[in-house]
Amino acid sequence: MNWQTYITVDSGVLVGKPVIKGTRLAVEFILELIAEGWTEADMLRNYPGLTREQILACVAYAKDLLSEEKLLAVPA
Repeated sequence: MNWQTYITVDSGVLVGKPVIKGTRLAVEFILELIAEGWTEADMLRNYPGLTREQILACVAYAKDLLSEEKLLAVPA
């Protein structure tokens, strides 16, 4: 999934949060809906302009960010 096709960051939109291109729907918002148990069908029904590809792009974006994150163990 090439999330760059669907996700953009613009400092003039939602204070620079990553959003779905052409919308004010933040990637964070879509991920919150998924975390709350919304199904793809729920999201598509409630946000008619949203597509399956855009939802998958949000997940791919989050996956790529997390795969780059490095955590270091701190001795207790």
